[in-house]
Amino acid sequence: MRNKKVLFMTEAAIIAAIYVVLVFAFAPISFSAIQARIAEALTILPFFTPAAIPGVTIGCLLSNLLTGADILDVIFGPMATLLGAIGSYLLRKNKFLVPLPPIIANTLIVPWILRYAYGVPDAIPFLMLTVGIGEVIACGILGMILLFALDKYKHIIFHYNK
Repeated sequence: MRNKKVLFMTEAAIIAAIYVVLVFAFAPISFSAIQARIAEALTILPFFTPAAIPGVTIGCLLSNLLTGADILDVIFGPMATLLGAIGSYLLRKNKFLVPLPPIIANTLIVPWILRYAYGVPDAIPFLMLTVGIGEVIACGILGMILLFALDKYKHIIFHYNK
């Protein structure tokens, strides 16, 4: 019999590590006013396992810490990812709705981070548009491709699913 806590923590840690690697691999487009953080595609993983909620949140936190992000980004960036991941988990019964919470959470929160943490001079509605487009690309398109690709193998990959 498997230890469910260890399995949960292992899945969360692996997801966090993959998130960090993706942020660093795509660093030029992960941090700017016009951004598409490819790692945010992982916010669809709560569709498969609740371990993805702390996984993507810790991954976002570590990414922001390791890249020297402003303290507001270190606090509110992972909060946006956490809210999106929880929303994805809550909407897991309808796979087509799963990417909406991270898109919405990041579109509403990240522009304020860009303005007040980094002094980006653009208007908040413009930043919401640019961040929203990046989130649609990362979560809505890449996330859904990932969801459908992993759905075929979910019983092999994700062992902790309750």
